[in-house]
Amino acid sequence: MNSHPDSLDIDIPGLASQLIGGKWRERNPAFVDVVSPTTEEVLVQVAEPTTEDAEAAVVAAREAFDNGPWPGMPVVDRVSACRRLCDLLEARMDQLNRAWAFESGPTLAHGAMINGTAGVSIWRQALELAPNLPWEEERDGALIWREPIGTVLGVLTFNGPIVLMGMKIIPALLAGCTVIIKHAPESALTSRLIAEAIREADFPPGVVSVLAAGTRVSQHLVSHPGVDMVALTGGTEIGIDVVKRTAERLARTALELGGKSPAIITDDADIDEVIETLGPGSSGYMGQVCVNLSRVIAPRHRYNEVVDALANYYASIQVGDPFHESVDQGPLAVARARDRVERYVDIAKKEGASVVTGGHRPAHLNRGWFYSPTLLAEVTNDMTIAQEEVFGPVTAVIAHDGIEDAINIANDSRFGLACSIYTKDREAALNAAKKIRSGAVAINSAGVSLTQPFGGYKQSGWGRECGPEGILEFTQIKQVMSAATYHDH
Repeated sequence: MNSHPDSLDIDIPGLASQLIGGKWRERNPAFVDVVSPTTEEVLVQVAEPTTEDAEAAVVAAREAFDNGPWPGMPVVDRVSACRRLCDLLEARMDQLNRAWAFESGPTLAHGAMINGTAGVSIWRQALELAPNLPWEEERDGALIWREPIGTVLGVLTFNGPIVLMGMKIIPALLAGCTVIIKHAPESALTSRLIAEAIREADFPPGVVSVLAAGTRVSQHLVSHPGVDMVALTGGTEIGIDVVKRTAERLARTALELGGKSPAIITDDADIDEVIETLGPGSSGYMGQVCVNLSRVIAPRHRYNEVVDALANYYASIQVGDPFHESVDQGPLAVARARDRVERYVDIAKKEGASVVTGGHRPAHLNRGWFYSPTLLAEVTNDMTIAQEEVFGPVTAVIAHDGIEDAINIANDSRFGLACSIYTKDREAALNAAKKIRSGAVAINSAGVSLTQPFGGYKQSGWGRECGPEGILEFTQIKQVMSAATYHDH
């Protein structure tokens, strides 16, 4: 399609309902508007989840875990049920991508890449891994069992409602947990398409509920004594709040939080080759990606060369209607996100940074929450823009005086999620990677592998998603000794 549809052209199920325990339930709720970030027009109204809905979801999940068949099913049977869900998600992938573009603003090409390629790869790998994981072992006469942690609250974000199904929800289900999926309110449409797939997959009663809820309902669920684990993707401040709310009952948490990810460019790097991955790796989905390379650390004597190359790339990015094939970037997902970006750019300028390109709303777009991809130069690492996550299309370039200085700048952050190192010297890159306090390091590329364990250091969180570790994250270990083993010890 070459232009924005005149209206929502997808059949969204359950507009007046919530999926609780695998069934649509209607409760005479209040309705809220779903507003397009591209046109600022109301797309449709949906039922807003309430704390009563949240309570019903916990009761259903608790009953399903404590008394239902799901946790004790053979792993192959859980794999079979999850495969039905994955098949259903893949069958409606075009609808899912369109719904995401309508309500959160990514381009259809971005959706195809993140959901149709990465998401499918992640959950298909999980289905393949699960039957062969060490669910039961014998060591020195003791049995070691890995059992499901219990009822899991999966808190998902607007920037990955589909791919996070593979990173969080499918692994939790494969482990035998019952799950309440708490989507962002900005995922009201996408979440309902996912919910209908869950309903059609026909899990045992109570195993899965879906709520696209705001702060009040989210905090109710996080604080609920019936929730055994909270698996969150979100901002670091939200992660801290989750830890506080779960501390009294010592509920398990797995937290994938914010980032201020650096890209280190060394003296010998080929800048043209660097830009091929650093360009998209620093600007994807309008910077609303947790591993976005928002700090570029460049050699001082090549600083202007790096800035010019990035500026040319940023100036070439076409911003506009996410349904238009020629557009590279759509709007920010919510109005407050653009307000936040504008605030941080203003602070950066007051602290001495200069705007090389961008730094304003696009003149040709008079509606929608758009902002031009922005490159800031003359940034030092002590500036606000270098220390706080903007979660928008703003990249700062910082000068370094050698690889050790670059590593020190990269590590001088409360975050530690991802990092890239660009150099022709592989040994130097590996030595630097050992010193970087980050959960993922890419050499001469950008991004992370989402079929291998991924997570943060420092205030970027704890726990790991993807790979075998991502499934076992939702288990606890039980040791069982026989009488003979006991007497032997």
